[in-house]
Amino acid sequence: MVNDKAILVGVDGSQASYKATWWAANYAKHAGLMLQIVCAYSLPSYAAVSFDSTYTSMGDDNAAHIDAQEILSKAKAIADEQGVEAQTLIVTGDPSSVFVELSRNYNLIVIGNRGKGGLAERLLGTTSSSLPAYAYCPIIVVPYTDDDGKTMHLNNTIKRVAVGIDASAWGLKALQIAADLSADRGAELDVIDAVAGLQGVSDEDGVYDSYMEDLETQIAPVREAHPDLKITKTIVPESAVSALTKASYDHDIVVVGSRGKGGFTGLLVGSTSQGLIQHAAGPVYVVPRKYVEAEKSRSDGAIEGIEGVEQISVKTADSSAAEAIESSIDPEHEA
Repeated sequence: MVNDKAILVGVDGSQASYKATWWAANYAKHAGLMLQIVCAYSLPSYAAVSFDSTYTSMGDDNAAHIDAQEILSKAKAIADEQGVEAQTLIVTGDPSSVFVELSRNYNLIVIGNRGKGGLAERLLGTTSSSLPAYAYCPIIVVPYTDDDGKTMHLNNTIKRVAVGIDASAWGLKALQIAADLSADRGAELDVIDAVAGLQGVSDEDGVYDSYMEDLETQIAPVREAHPDLKITKTIVPESAVSALTKASYDHDIVVVGSRGKGGFTGLLVGSTSQGLIQHAAGPVYVVPRKYVEAEKSRSDGAIEGIEGVEQISVKTADSSAAEAIESSIDPEHEA
């Protein structure tokens, strides 16, 4: 069965993954969920950023396993600081394929971005292993630094939500999820339809009015479901990547469907170095095509006993370790 009581978050010892854990813990706390924290590694071809290359290159699985437990103990301490229950798992094998399989068993996975190698690179770095494009559940990608490598502050509240919409099933599902999230958090929702072909088109010829009417039709079910939700709708005459990246700077989270009609295929399946998930200034909530297509039968698609996944108990690091990590991952952190 799909685990609807927990959010899965991936860690690899990088500051980026600890920041994702911190954000996921805040999200889980508000939603009344627990965390399942997973550390994934593969020997000898892959070593997480904190692993010592001298022993990982030798294939010393025992040493790497111990290091993974230490990483998990620190991540668990971060969850404890937020008052969130957390379980810990270790994944051996190729993280990109295992995480896709794990996505069948969860309603949400959170991973960090802009770490120096490690898990995020494996899960986001190539078309064949791009987790947001191929997952069976939504993925939230949490940024660690901006494009200049400067550590960013992230809010632990969600007051403004942006969603990129098109007429595809996954674009409309993204709208529904964004509306539900906004209503649950008491947030404002900004619905953005990016139409690059409108560049240079005047407002006077009625084209914008036509697009706005179509957009209102798409929004109508959301207004009915959430009559008190404050919704702003915007037609933006530029690419989806550009419009949503800009939106990420003044919204607490951006929701988007993958493989949508309006150009999201290139956004999330093409070169990630050029896409929203690599340049956003805040968390990006990705609603994958596979999730939408398999949603009605997801309970039948859950997998038991995924090879390479081991649930373990680790000793939680002391609060000073969590405090040190939180101070390093957020420039505005207050002790």
